[in-house]
Amino acid sequence: MIIQKADRLQHVQEYYFARKLAEVRALAAKGKQIINLGIGNPDQLPSAATVDALQTSAAASQSHGYQPYNGIPAFRQAVAAWYGSIYGVSLTEAEVLPLMGSKEGIAHVSMAFLNPGDKVLVPNPGYPAYSSAARLAGAEPVSYNLSEENGWLPQEEELLQLVQESNAKLMWINYPHMPTGTEATADILEKLVAFARQHRLLLVNDNPYSLVLPNQSPLSLLRIDGAKDCCLELNSLSKSHNMAGWRVGMLLGHPEYLSTVLAVKSNMDSGMFLPVQQAAVEALQNDNAWHDARNKVYAARKELAHQLLDQLECRYRPDTVGMFVWARVPDHIADVEAYLDELLYGAGVFITPGKIFGTQGERYLRVSLCVSGAQLEEAIKRIKQHNLQTVSHELK
Repeated sequence: MIIQKADRLQHVQEYYFARKLAEVRALAAKGKQIINLGIGNPDQLPSAATVDALQTSAAASQSHGYQPYNGIPAFRQAVAAWYGSIYGVSLTEAEVLPLMGSKEGIAHVSMAFLNPGDKVLVPNPGYPAYSSAARLAGAEPVSYNLSEENGWLPQEEELLQLVQESNAKLMWINYPHMPTGTEATADILEKLVAFARQHRLLLVNDNPYSLVLPNQSPLSLLRIDGAKDCCLELNSLSKSHNMAGWRVGMLLGHPEYLSTVLAVKSNMDSGMFLPVQQAAVEALQNDNAWHDARNKVYAARKELAHQLLDQLECRYRPDTVGMFVWARVPDHIADVEAYLDELLYGAGVFITPGKIFGTQGERYLRVSLCVSGAQLEEAIKRIKQHNLQTVSHELK
């Protein structure tokens, strides 16, 4: 007897990386040494003070009980202070809701504000979780297109048409943008806030990449005048503080909106582990020198990633933000995903196809900077050899 799955899963597939990384592990189990340039999994360490705080707290007998659903005051205060220092945004403790990773927040926001049949504007290309969370909440994602020609930024004319047609309730943005690495200016965010206010949209910015190789001072949506009336922002320590597996995120915004989300969250978990919260407080004290050292490593890797992309004859922008490089594949490659599978099986190099981020990513790929320089150099060497073997085979 097989119990049928819920209808809500008809349009929700297993996360791409869950499937593809299983494939990569299977190749490794057969002795194939795979260089994984696919996923943004930071390989550098958190600060020593962060790890020390975790260990100290974990050794205390009182650290192992249930914690408040909205986090300890010290953590909320530390986040508020960090937002003031880094983003110039004044937050009260009540405007901070700790999360077990910002991915959790995408689901919780969707469940808290969306009814079955509601429409949600999601970027194309964009993080697949925005659409999946909408569908799991019974809502319908409506894509707005981002393109290289328009600088990977939303176009007001298209947004206006989509809102008028769909009566959308919520809109996701993600700046700095993943996968393209595009930064938004304050002017762009001001226009988006004005648009959200005019059309009574809840505008949510997913903002985990702003401290990784930035070209400008880190920018928060909540810095825009009037944003707290209609906006929320997600952030995370995963990328900016090398704490992906710790699952430490936060939702920022008006206390009333956060209370709405907490009504969902408090029914889904029993509070974040106290040592993790206390370590996060310490992580938020990391100074500029620590962040500069992390970015120096990423900058060196980025240069190597550009060399790798040159080998693949891809076109890319040198000024992207975050821990990925987004690149357009040459037109003579008919099927990008098949081409990248050929590199995986032929050269032992895994690169993410852009199509997993939406139809606007069909002709693109994404390279992660979360591997050592030595691995990137080895990947370049393997791709060169693979290209030579391919040419030799074609000449025979």
